[in-house]
Amino acid sequence: MQKSFLIVLIVAALGAFAIYQFMPTLPAYIAFAAGAIIAGVVFILLPDAQAQATETEYTGPTMTLYVGNLPYRVHEGEVKILFGEFGPVNSVRLVRDRKTGRRKGFGFVEMSEAGAKKAMTKLNDFTFQERTLKVREAKTQDGEGQEKGDE
Repeated sequence: MQKSFLIVLIVAALGAFAIYQFMPTLPAYIAFAAGAIIAGVVFILLPDAQAQATETEYTGPTMTLYVGNLPYRVHEGEVKILFGEFGPVNSVRLVRDRKTGRRKGFGFVEMSEAGAKKAMTKLNDFTFQERTLKVREAKTQDGEGQEKGDE
């Protein structure tokens, strides 16, 4: 369960309690529903500090990294935070199976070139959520399979 959902659930319960205190004739389930709606609206309207800090896209030279042996339960945000320690991250794409929608255990991270080089050296063979990551420069989609710098 994600932390944001738990926070909304706790705030909804507190809101239901507060509403029930002011209107004791109101059934408890209606007070909880009203608390949940209010908590959801507040949670959606409040700006996310972390999202604002990482919203601006890096415009200098970038490199795309292949990241293999990722845990199947990992989310894009967790990978972005991990790689963000080494430089600005523009995007994270975790590959999913087309039929099942499940993650395949690998993905691609586009980030600043200098940060990508640091991340390759530091995160290759790094243990992340009980899995040993494999980090390499991503190859192009050409049939020849050349790396980006070899073109």
